[in-house]
Amino acid sequence: MTRPGYGKVLVTGADGFIGRALCVHLAGLGVEHVAAVRAIAAHDNRPEARLALGDFAAAEWQDALIGIDAIVHLAGRAHVPPNRAEAATPYIVANVHVSRRIAEAAARANVRRILFASSAKVYGEASHPDRPFRVGDPGEPQGAYARSKAEAERVLREICGAHGVELVILRLPLTYGPGVKGNFLTLLDAVAAGRRLPLARVANRRSLLYVGNAVSAIETALTAPLASEDALPIADSEVVSTSELATKLAHALRVNPRLFHVPAMFLRGTAALSGRGAFVSRLLDSFEVDASRFRQLTGWAPRSSLDEGLAATAAWWRMRHML
Repeated sequence: MTRPGYGKVLVTGADGFIGRALCVHLAGLGVEHVAAVRAIAAHDNRPEARLALGDFAAAEWQDALIGIDAIVHLAGRAHVPPNRAEAATPYIVANVHVSRRIAEAAARANVRRILFASSAKVYGEASHPDRPFRVGDPGEPQGAYARSKAEAERVLREICGAHGVELVILRLPLTYGPGVKGNFLTLLDAVAAGRRLPLARVANRRSLLYVGNAVSAIETALTAPLASEDALPIADSEVVSTSELATKLAHALRVNPRLFHVPAMFLRGTAALSGRGAFVSRLLDSFEVDASRFRQLTGWAPRSSLDEGLAATAAWWRMRHML
């Protein structure tokens, strides 16, 4: 028996950062769900039903969707090896082709709703310091990853619209929490190690999303009577500058922040010469999204504050390093 108000849910990317947290959350709610993964590890003893499908681009999705009411589509590719970072094909296959096959199978299986986790990068790489990205803003995706997410959104709208499948697109900013990887973990490691970082007085504005808040937003979007055809950005309540984030991380890790000031122009120039221009731009530029439309439509509000999310992340980091 599943919880009233929910049908059976299939979660793609259930072994990923958000997927693992979502499956734990759904289990706690008593929501019947299936974790769709590429392979099941021999030591994996998690309680939810798990379905190993191999290569998602060649999987038999039709059989996997029998009896499924809603799909949370989290699977995709966010990173490729550095020497192939701008190669479009891996992103097109993982993010566009797989989404198309899932949507086509969902239409045939009479799935009620697909919830697609897209990226706020579809809006662009930087927001204006005085204006966040909002629902309805035109997309200006830069790079193969963001363009593939924009194309996946288009494909899903086309198929779901033609077959009467409800579609919810959530655009997520940088998401953090226990188990985080990528640039956030790089910053976390640097702060924890007491490295001196040239981030003092960086006065940008960045939206973040704690994984627990992401999971609660997805839970809400599974059943809320959403009528928006627009992609909906979601984020934590607070906006933070990079210097504030580094300071808050230091406090959560119980270390002293070691920040010093270097003019932004000098940082950008040095980074461009060393091939790290894109990484430094992410630290210096603003990237803010306005999540008010999703809140208005659903009544959702983030359950955890930024400080609470950072505290949980720091606790995970300390346990990981046995400190």
